[in-house]
Amino acid sequence: MRAGRSHLKDLDYSVVQQCMHCGLCLPTCPTYDATKLERNSPRGRIALMRAIADDRLDVTKAFGEEMYFCLGCLACQTACPAGVNYAELFEHARAEIEEKNILANPKRNFIRGFTVSWLFMDLRRLELAGKALRLYQQLGLQTLLRRSGVLKLLPKRLQELEAMTPTVCNQFSAELIEPVTPAVSAKQYRVAMLTGCAQDLTFSDVNRDTVEVLAQNGCEVVTPPEQSCCGSLHAHNGEWTLAQQLARRNIEQFPPEQFDAIITNAGGCGSHLKHYAKLLADDPVYLKRAELWDAKVKDIHEWLVQIKVRSPKSGVQSLGHEIVTYHESCHLTHGQKVVSQPRQLLQSIPGLKLVGLPEASWCCGSAGIYNLTQPE
Repeated sequence: MRAGRSHLKDLDYSVVQQCMHCGLCLPTCPTYDATKLERNSPRGRIALMRAIADDRLDVTKAFGEEMYFCLGCLACQTACPAGVNYAELFEHARAEIEEKNILANPKRNFIRGFTVSWLFMDLRRLELAGKALRLYQQLGLQTLLRRSGVLKLLPKRLQELEAMTPTVCNQFSAELIEPVTPAVSAKQYRVAMLTGCAQDLTFSDVNRDTVEVLAQNGCEVVTPPEQSCCGSLHAHNGEWTLAQQLARRNIEQFPPEQFDAIITNAGGCGSHLKHYAKLLADDPVYLKRAELWDAKVKDIHEWLVQIKVRSPKSGVQSLGHEIVTYHESCHLTHGQKVVSQPRQLLQSIPGLKLVGLPEASWCCGSAGIYNLTQPE
């Protein structure tokens, strides 16, 4: 966005006007469901954004707190008959909040500066932090501290954060995956694999398995050992400029013209990765490449169904007749509109019975870092 302009006032006004106030989004919104307050609903938040765009309301601390009370699950987008692009509105609202620094305080500034502006801007730093955490866990220090009762001396909030510490993998993706993995059979496609941030630290085995499945289905897979954050954390937290920097960096690291597809296996990342053209709309150097990038980004489930994945020759018969269910990722379902494909793939596995889950698309509440910032 050009300097000196307002994120909300500079928006295409038709996007703000699109909401018809019908209320079909209300039953789908987790925060409205919890509080039954209009301001905690998508309709209420859009009304607040429109009031600011119309100069009827200032960007205040109360407005900022309301925009950050939203989980950003995007269930409202699926329910909306008018097709309101809530994701775009919500990101611009948060960018406006951060530019005006209305929520600034020393603690918040430090946490955001350390995580958003420093740690996730260079994944080598995140990997170093991951290795330190892995050492803390594998040397038994975590178990020792938990049993000793020392953690009970910490403030309750820090105790909660420590309890949510994820288990770090023994090896990260670059140690498990070759930079280029050849197709097992005849090469039909050349794809790139994004290994992610938290995904790499805690689910690198899933990244490895993703590459193996792609290779088994005629894909040559390029997985650069040095990658960058997709920028969703930054865009969702109002750091528009940093999100743009990361978008440009990813386009350079994964030139879209060189691949048939750019694969992601994380729903939240994929939803953001598919909208780089919106992010770089004012960048004449990168816009065309960003549009090509958006067209090439595919969720792994989406891509495997598209290329008609070969069903496994053997399944889980050795474990007996397995019954599983499936809980949807919010951004995979509502952001990417990838709904049926994960179920299709599960149903193709011999010996696996898929059963429906009530409220399978209801937000789990984690919402990226929401469980850390809004634990209550």
